[in-house]
Amino acid sequence: MCTKTEPVVETKAGKLRGFQLDGVYAFHGVKYADAKRFQQPTPPKPWEGIKNALAYGYVCPMLHQDEPNNELMVPHRYWPLDENCQYLNIWTKSLDTSAKKPVLVWLHGGGFAAGSSIEHIAYEGENMSRYGDVVVVSLNHRLNILGYLDLSPFGEKYANSGNAGSADMVAALQWIHENIAGFGGDPENVTLFGQSGGGMKVWTLMQTPAADGLFHKGVVQSGCIDQVLDLTKTDGTAIVTALMKELGVTDVEALETIPYAQLAEAYNKVMPAVAQTGAYVGGNPMPNDWYLGDPCVVGFTEHAKTIPVMVGTVLGEFAFMPALSAEEKADTAGIEARIRKMYGEHAEKLTALFKEAYPEKDLSDLLFLDSVFRAPSIEFLHKKAQHPESGTYSYMFSYTFPYDGGHIAWHCSEIPFVFHNTNLVAAFNEPGVTDRLEQQMCDAWLNFARTGKPSSDALPEWPACTADDEATMIFDRTCTVGHNYDHALIALHKEARPPFFFGGDEEEQKIQH
Repeated sequence: MCTKTEPVVETKAGKLRGFQLDGVYAFHGVKYADAKRFQQPTPPKPWEGIKNALAYGYVCPMLHQDEPNNELMVPHRYWPLDENCQYLNIWTKSLDTSAKKPVLVWLHGGGFAAGSSIEHIAYEGENMSRYGDVVVVSLNHRLNILGYLDLSPFGEKYANSGNAGSADMVAALQWIHENIAGFGGDPENVTLFGQSGGGMKVWTLMQTPAADGLFHKGVVQSGCIDQVLDLTKTDGTAIVTALMKELGVTDVEALETIPYAQLAEAYNKVMPAVAQTGAYVGGNPMPNDWYLGDPCVVGFTEHAKTIPVMVGTVLGEFAFMPALSAEEKADTAGIEARIRKMYGEHAEKLTALFKEAYPEKDLSDLLFLDSVFRAPSIEFLHKKAQHPESGTYSYMFSYTFPYDGGHIAWHCSEIPFVFHNTNLVAAFNEPGVTDRLEQQMCDAWLNFARTGKPSSDALPEWPACTADDEATMIFDRTCTVGHNYDHALIALHKEARPPFFFGGDEEEQKIQH
């Protein structure tokens, strides 16, 4: 349904027209803010009449062009780019202002440099909204040098430019707080969920006082990783000076109008040399009075302690290369030889610990095991669980896919299950298994959004973590709960893993977003 008069919703800035399909209303490309380059966002300008919300908004430009890569595993969409990218999308079953349905806000992956709200086909919120009777929102924001470059040493007008992208997200949450009731949502029950860079955005916003009260729960999916958000480098003088020199300008304001492609080319050229000196080069949220820093380093804010969180990873985060063949897996001696070659003196102990943690898995999965995300997730969960003000929940996604003859779960592979979108990804369709696991996972996310607890009748009892016990829901063909079940394995794997720890080269191990 889409006529000249419905469905129309009144927002603070004006009226928006979306469409209805199979019982779900959709509003695409809703402008939640405006912003000049390097400066803080401002509310969108009001308009007269009815504005269409029938097309996705612009995606933030990237420093490097995306390259399609195995779209069967992580199918993508590519969209027009423009730095005027403060847009969000909404899916809902009701436009009743008194409906007060839970609101789930998706923060996309790609670190703080790439990605978009519609990049994955599986990011579509329609099925989750229909299945769970919830309001789903996704959003774009400024990225890379547009969203995370500190120019504050060059003038007060650039104060907090090092966090402009995160300020966009806060502006989006403010828009949601003011307007989501018109889309059937409850502004006092908002859950952030995000994967990879999106997961990092969840916990950085937990540490951002300007966002306090604008969301109430958080889900961090593969979003904890060591040494990404540096607390010590907080001065953009060196990188901005190098950038200006490369561009041949002496007035910093010239950076506001230079075409983005030219600006990005210059940044890509000068950044490595500046980074080599140890100086700040941007690209991530910058700790200051606005963003207070990594909670595992500086501690959780008093407000963050009150936010229920769910944190998890997948078993083989970086495993995008082809799976081993059935013949290779059946060659026990060959697998053991590969493990010895990869892990050296730690091979025997790692083998024993892996079999103890994952008795049903093929030993070859040890060649693809992740600790890059899992180890810091364990630390995050441990430190958050020390605060009893709110629940802290852990999960692991360890399902082996039928794709490629049996493939360990990879980075992003849990997303279609969470969104109830496995039907959109061909590699995810295993009769009798996929639908059940999708229901279990989507129900967990939905229940967490409703109540702050992810338990459901379709899962074993799922207790909250304590300071001494990480109770982890292991999502697989049969879901089980483990208690500190892989801690010894992950601690040793973190120590033993080689720089390129899957037997391939660096090119094969690029992580998808």
